[in-house]
Amino acid sequence: MTPTIMRQLWSVVETAQAKLLLQLDDASLVQWLVKQTETQVLLDPNETDFLCHYIQSRLALIRDLAHERQCS
Repeated sequence: MTPTIMRQLWSVVETAQAKLLLQLDDASLVQWLVKQTETQVLLDPNETDFLCHYIQSRLALIRDLAHERQCS
């Protein structure tokens, strides 16, 4: 995964409504984040697959960040 894709993903996480990130189930959250990232960066199938796995491995962190924003 390129640094550009990673930056775009985390930008999506930071700008998304915390409530949305917390309400979606795991599979829906992964798909939503991938789709949002794809609107900004063109991904080939391998990058999309890697991005899905990367997001799945970071779901707890993503939800923790969203929870912190919601409580602030």
